[in-house]
Amino acid sequence: MIPLRVEEGSYMGSDQSPVVEPQIVVIGAGPAGLTAAYQLGKHGRTAVIVEADDVVGGISRTAKRDGWRFDIGGHRFFTKVTPVSDLWHEILPDEDFLLRPRMSRIFYAGKFYDYPLKAFNALRNLGVVEAVRCVLSYLWVKVRPPKDQTKFEGYVAAKFGWRLYRTFFKTYTEKVWGVPADELEADWAAQRIKNLNLLNAITNALLPKRNATGITSLIEEFEYPRHGPGMMWERCTELVQAQGSTVEFNSTVTKIRHAEGVATEVITTGIGGQQLHECSAVISSMPIGRLVQAMDPPASEEVLRAASGLKFRDFLTVALVVPKEDGFPDNWIYIHSPEVAVGRVQNFGSWSPQMIPEPDKTCLGLEFFVNEGDELWTSDDDDLVALGTREMATLGLLDPSRVEKGYVVRMPKAYPMYDATYKENVDTLRGWLDEFARNVHPVGRNGMHRYNNQDHSMYTAMLTVENLLNGTSHDVWEVNVEADYHEEHRASES
Repeated sequence: MIPLRVEEGSYMGSDQSPVVEPQIVVIGAGPAGLTAAYQLGKHGRTAVIVEADDVVGGISRTAKRDGWRFDIGGHRFFTKVTPVSDLWHEILPDEDFLLRPRMSRIFYAGKFYDYPLKAFNALRNLGVVEAVRCVLSYLWVKVRPPKDQTKFEGYVAAKFGWRLYRTFFKTYTEKVWGVPADELEADWAAQRIKNLNLLNAITNALLPKRNATGITSLIEEFEYPRHGPGMMWERCTELVQAQGSTVEFNSTVTKIRHAEGVATEVITTGIGGQQLHECSAVISSMPIGRLVQAMDPPASEEVLRAASGLKFRDFLTVALVVPKEDGFPDNWIYIHSPEVAVGRVQNFGSWSPQMIPEPDKTCLGLEFFVNEGDELWTSDDDDLVALGTREMATLGLLDPSRVEKGYVVRMPKAYPMYDATYKENVDTLRGWLDEFARNVHPVGRNGMHRYNNQDHSMYTAMLTVENLLNGTSHDVWEVNVEADYHEEHRASES
């Protein structure tokens, strides 16, 4: 780690003339990048933020069409990281936050199941015979656990039994990732399920909650910006610019020059042509593979193979405007039914009524998990709206005649793939950066190729800035490895 202790502005050279300190370059204007720039500004350091898109927020942006606002994937503002929560309320005033009830369910075989799974609700919906089979299946994996629990399939089956795994996890997971569940690494489940299992669910359902301060439970409500998560990052951009930093939109990093173990220049290409930024450090939230591929001189063939080996899953939302009564109380519903491609359905009106410009309407966001360039990704918007309408009718969740209009929002590189080689590839890239560009600091979801939530992405940026300015040695790669589920808290904490 190279601490930057030089005061902002300039320092005196040997001839007493002012010498301008090279700026810190921040790549990406999503939660991680903007948090880094904002924290730098609070310490008197400015940065140039280069953003390939024309909007801020990354996957936490709020898309807008004709006054309708769409969240990209849904973002609950709940965190166990107090500095992040404090920062949210530093960026936005309290009156801009709504307190929203937490509700999500699974839709399968025409029935709704609470999610995360509640034992009695799930077993009651399944029926007595199937419920008994599920419990026996769970008991069986306690006797004969899956041999390979490094993959998603074995990991989840060990926690819930094979029957519940096949009913509630397999179909949806394979929709999300587009690969068989036995080829997906367990790390994704470990970050999303963690200590949830069937035995815990049954035990917590039976135990009395009164004065049981140690019992773990799911959060029942969360905060949410009244105009969506993009509101947070639009305001943060204003604050960053007021601190003296600059944001360059439509600015793609094409080359990062390095010498003697450090990066010296970041070159971007945009509407105005090519720009060169000298840098004392780089904080990068661009995909780590593309980051290393941009290095000049280039990395070895082995390292470049590791960079190209990191894969992503892309995402699109089909938003359907319908009468308010055709909505549902959930923030989202998981669609586990295999006969349709849609994986999840948001009700944006349940996130915030202020995202809906017409009070007698709501907007349902149908989420499809795709690969950039595939048949769904390249389909016409009208065809995607028609597909979403048909699939909602197939599920029995919506009368097609109730759809008044529709929109499509595409989001590339939404989810880092946890395949069999991703860990080795990331370790290879980290090792190369430590040796050849040690002042380049990956942060955030794509920057670290880690399935971080918004709060964890922000925290990696906060710790990186502390390391840069104060010489601390926080290990940002240890963020989001806690043992408990990210939306659980203990009664004593509530």
